[in-house]
Amino acid sequence: MRLGRESGVGARRGRPDTPPARRRPAAPRRAAADPVKALLHRHRRLCERAVDPLEIAAGLEAHGVTDRTATRFRHRDVFSLAEEMYARAPREEWTPPPPRPPAPAPARRGWTLRSLLPGLFCAAAVTGLRLTEGRPRLAVAAVGLLAVTLGLRAALARGPLAPRRRTTTTAPAHHPGVGVWTGWLLGYALLGDGLLDTVVSGGPDTLPDGTTTGPWPLATAPFLALALSCAPAARCAHLLSARARRRLTASRGLADFTASVRPLLFTALVLYAGALALLLTASGAVLGEPAHPAQALTLGTLLFLARLLAAHGATRAPALALTGAATAQALALAALFGARLPGCAFLATPVEALYTAWGPGAVPTVVCGTAALTLLIHAARTLTRASAHAPADPPC
Repeated sequence: MRLGRESGVGARRGRPDTPPARRRPAAPRRAAADPVKALLHRHRRLCERAVDPLEIAAGLEAHGVTDRTATRFRHRDVFSLAEEMYARAPREEWTPPPPRPPAPAPARRGWTLRSLLPGLFCAAAVTGLRLTEGRPRLAVAAVGLLAVTLGLRAALARGPLAPRRRTTTTAPAHHPGVGVWTGWLLGYALLGDGLLDTVVSGGPDTLPDGTTTGPWPLATAPFLALALSCAPAARCAHLLSARARRRLTASRGLADFTASVRPLLFTALVLYAGALALLLTASGAVLGEPAHPAQALTLGTLLFLARLLAAHGATRAPALALTGAATAQALALAALFGARLPGCAFLATPVEALYTAWGPGAVPTVVCGTAALTLLIHAARTLTRASAHAPADPPC
């Protein structure tokens, strides 16, 4: 009995007859995960399709990876991280194409010759307008306008100014409506100042007759200079792209690349503006007409920056800038016509103030200058990124 009690007491005190289960040994600590492996999985398609590490670096920057972010992956900058990702990316199923050779001379001559078409067609149209009168002059103007439009489309379809879509984004290569607003801005450069002057004087009473001295005069000198400036615009855009690609190869960080490309952007812009100024002077001297340099330079700068951004994959900002500028010019004309309604004279006050102070060219100068400055600020931030100079899909 006593032994039984002791056995019961021992059992109640937690002394079972069976030995307690052995405690499992602690699992060994898991080795630190490979941070680059997770990044490779996230950007697998980019790494497998990349032709060189520079394309991976541009794609990473487009996805928000900076030099500071690269330090979390044990690399000093994005370029070093891209080199490791390029070396570790699997390529068993897809063999990258060999490096593309330099563009042959005939191809470069092709887009160079196409960039001359708008200026040549415009010069022929202006010559025809000066040699004809009456209905033949209107026919020449219509045919010349169509020829300049087709030449402009051919010049912008291929080459450095062609809109393209980057491989790192799904944005469209062009924005709908850009061609319409660009045509409006060019049409205003040809007819706008004469129409504004006529409306302020109480007209128009007749349609334009295709001359520079009629009741609704044409500004052929600035229009001709803008058409001729397509060639230097394409050359400046090609210069920027080629030099930026070389800096991308030599740079060892995103900040270094940005600092080296920003002067190239401003140099290309200054070269184009200088070429346009020379063309304006020459056109005015040859045709014996005022060249209107202020409004022509601001419009040319606006169009050049818009095409430059579109050629590097940024289409939204140029579309908004061109739409805003064209809308502002249309509203200025509408305000003058609306002021003729009873009790609506106040609508024309801002436009008349600009007209009185600086003449009819003040409206396009202010409008296009504001839009061009906005695009320049945006281009200084967009075109100095490595992702802006990544290989692009063929133009549409």
